[in-house]
Amino acid sequence: MSSSALWFLCALVLVCLQHCDTSRKHGGKHPSHHHHHQQPQQEQSPPQCFTKEQLSEMPDNWMQRFSGSPLKWDSYNAVTMVSHLEKIQGDMKRHRRNTGKKCPSFKFISQEDPKGHSERSLSPWRYRINEDENRYPKKLAFAECLCHGCINTRDGEESATLNSVVLEQTMMVLRRKPCPHSPATFTFEVDYIKVPVGCTCVVPRYG
Repeated sequence: MSSSALWFLCALVLVCLQHCDTSRKHGGKHPSHHHHHQQPQQEQSPPQCFTKEQLSEMPDNWMQRFSGSPLKWDSYNAVTMVSHLEKIQGDMKRHRRNTGKKCPSFKFISQEDPKGHSERSLSPWRYRINEDENRYPKKLAFAECLCHGCINTRDGEESATLNSVVLEQTMMVLRRKPCPHSPATFTFEVDYIKVPVGCTCVVPRYG
């Protein structure tokens, strides 16, 4: 065998070995033949839409459809106090009593006077009804500070050495929204809001 023929045979064997090695790395397929399989995207289910008439006929636990968990709104004072506040407001209107916001004086307060925490606090507050037609519960009791400052324990009068600020509690509610393809109906979405539940005294911010 001539030297040129021997050289050609060695070159051919080398090419064959490189081809076999490439095929083994790519599972016997050419790299350009790879197929990328995309996972099918899950379609979102359309929102549950209802008319006012349909909601009025639904059971009391219909809200759980939207929240996915049991709702215990009766554990919130903001819910349970509404009926009590409505009664007080009705009595005040009948007797034409002034319901305006006013910082009280503790000068003549009696220790035997059965007042609640909201009236005995050095940062007193009252409750008012907050109403939102697009929220469930529609009515909530919101705390409102009666003083800008706080009551001085020495003279029982308001002092500006401290500031009154509200304390808030996070509460889950349902927010009513119109259905995109049916304006005459609506659905509900879970929302979280800050509910003022009381007031306290803090050092003023300077600067």
